[in-house]
Amino acid sequence: MNGSDVAVSLGGVFSLIVPEILLLVVACVLFVGSTIRANRNLWGGVAVFGLFLAAYALWLTAAKVPTIEARAENGENISTMLFTSSILQTRLSLLVSAIALVGGLVLVLFSWNEVPDQHAGEYHACLLLSVAGLMVTGAANDLITLFLALELISIPTYVLLYLLRHDRAAQEASAKYFLLSIFSSGLLLFGFSYMYGMTGTTNIAALLDALARDPNRLPALALVALVMVVAGMGFKITAVPFHFYAPDVYQGSAPAGAAFLAFMPKAAGFVALLLVLGYTWIGGPVRGLALGPQVPILFLILAALTMCVGNVLAILQDNVKRMLAYSSVAHAGYMLIGLAVAPDLSYSTGKPITGGAEAVLFYLVAYSAMTLGAFAVITLLSTPERPVETVDDLAGLSSSHPGVAILMALFLFSLIGIPLTAGFAGKFLIFFGALAIPADQVQLSEHALWFWRLALIGAVNAAIGAWYYLRIVSAMYLRTPIKPIEQHPSWPGVTAMLICAAVTLGLGVYPWPMVKAARAAILSERSTDARTEPLAKTRND
Repeated sequence: MNGSDVAVSLGGVFSLIVPEILLLVVACVLFVGSTIRANRNLWGGVAVFGLFLAAYALWLTAAKVPTIEARAENGENISTMLFTSSILQTRLSLLVSAIALVGGLVLVLFSWNEVPDQHAGEYHACLLLSVAGLMVTGAANDLITLFLALELISIPTYVLLYLLRHDRAAQEASAKYFLLSIFSSGLLLFGFSYMYGMTGTTNIAALLDALARDPNRLPALALVALVMVVAGMGFKITAVPFHFYAPDVYQGSAPAGAAFLAFMPKAAGFVALLLVLGYTWIGGPVRGLALGPQVPILFLILAALTMCVGNVLAILQDNVKRMLAYSSVAHAGYMLIGLAVAPDLSYSTGKPITGGAEAVLFYLVAYSAMTLGAFAVITLLSTPERPVETVDDLAGLSSSHPGVAILMALFLFSLIGIPLTAGFAGKFLIFFGALAIPADQVQLSEHALWFWRLALIGAVNAAIGAWYYLRIVSAMYLRTPIKPIEQHPSWPGVTAMLICAAVTLGLGVYPWPMVKAARAAILSERSTDARTEPLAKTRND
């Protein structure tokens, strides 16, 4: 490529990340402005303005620049774009960006009054940087870009956790997360280096194309790369055995910090797994098998362990944040079911089945809404004099704050999977995908049996999870308060709860628009076999 081609290419890349650039600019304004004036209302408003500005830029970009899938469906040759660009605008990237912006808005609103005035600017700046990192994660088409996007989420998190609280528990939580996050980043880099060594490229589309040519004859190094990548991402999604930091960090952090950890790293981890392992439309006809046929077995084992460990240990907890930490582990296990069954679902014949990777995206949205909503309630009710720490602190909430108690019950019922909630719709899609594997096909019969067992394990774990969620509901409605809650809800916190409640109810009552969006983000109307020209020709060009 000559100089003019490089300039055009860079211009094209920057035009796709205008929303992220705007968030970075607003973050810089917050960093500088906070040194001049300390005011949580001012900098919270600036952060909300930055999120809406980025949302408007995302809408303009989506309207003017066609996605890579749309170009392929219109008959364009997209080989050069796929195999040379480090950033792609796909339906997945647009969906992830929308999730990041809405989640970031909720986090800003319900932490509005929790962050101290003197640190409000820095806190909201770190939050916007992490939102931008999640958006870039969804659009990444290069291992280097993907790693930088994940670090753009992790590095501000170290500061963010410390800014909310300065006590010894918060300092310990920040230090634990920092040290273990560095360790996970090292494992992830090892995995990426092996993938580069096997294929000679860091471009994700080219890498998947090279590995998918003969997935049954991959080198032994592919298994090492698979373990390293899953271990590195396992820390972010809190999968067993990489979950051990979560209970202590959640308990030691402020509720807003724990909510951030429950949403942002988990979303980035699952999106990165979808991209690197080839679950997306770009992944090719062999979905989820980029690093070998052992992928379904690995995720099957991880899913079973993560669900069981998370739910069983959550029963033993009395601290609400610690309980929600183990709940986060359990829900990561449910989503891992989708990653386990997705490769086999891609071989199914007949009418396409909604499950696998599409169900993971749907469940990710549902989980984010109900978990952020539960943490928003805790944040709203907590004061420095009377923090909400244990189940006993929520006793009698229906008497003092009946509206807040109803919303908290809604979020807990959704976490259980009660019908007409987002949690039920998500679990239905996940379990239905596991049960839909056609057992009459020789190559799938053994996997199908194990997937049916996995769905049964998931259903049993959902019932186990109901026990500790209903403990909180019973405390709110069937017990008298030990010490009455006198906190008066603020409008930002109430707005955050209402947004989460609307998403939780909306996805439960009418989930199909989100199901269609998730399916469009993973699949294409055209066959993936004929979407590109051979990789060798592109490299020669």
